Amino acid sequence: MVCVAAVAAVGLVVVAVNWLLAHWWLLLVAGAAAAGAGGLWLYRKSERARWDRVRAQGLRFAIGQLDALHHRDFEYAVRDLMRRDGCRDAAQVGGANDNGADVKATDPSGRRWVIQCKHRRRGAEGSAVGTPDLHVLNGTARQLHGADVVVLVTNGRFSAKCAPLARSQQLHLVDRRTLTAWASGSRPLWELLPRIPPPGRPLP
Repeated sequence: MVCVAAVAAVGLVVVAVNWLLAHWWLLLVAGAAAAGAGGLWLYRKSERARWDRVRAQGLRFAIGQLDALHHRDFEYAVRDLMRRDGCRDAAQVGGANDNGADVKATDPSGRRWVIQCKHRRRGAEGSAVGTPDLHVLNGTARQLHGADVVVLVTNGRFSAKCAPLARSQQLHLVDRRTLTAWASGSRPLWELLPRIPPPGRPLP
């Protein structure tokens, strides 16, 4: 029984091969159709990527728009601004057990950015971001996330003790004024902050 099935299978294969040899032009048609479909898919993919880049380059946020966001959407907005500035791998990573990092990105000069976001629904009138948040970020950004540049960004304000601590620990504060200039303009964040580490190895 097994031999009969094997002979039948071989026979079918021979018939199929002979039919294809007799109708070889169908293989050409199928190949051309597959190549055309693949080319169209690649073209559409490249067009979507091109328009994503165009939209990213023109991305702007008014500070009022950022105030109105949910805190998680605020993190995504910061991620999108980093992407606009050329950080192709920028990712929102905030959530439970994020170890102080809400956004990670690598800039075009190869520097690794770790950003913590503190959103205040009432903007500058909300509670000030204090030094405990800076201590958490300082304790994890370089050791756990490999940061070259450590940033805390808020649409609100920082307490008076934050600036001296940030300077002593080489942390960078993006307050409401700096955020407004960054989000509504076209300059990358590293052009707006002082004492940024020198560029590393440029990305390919």
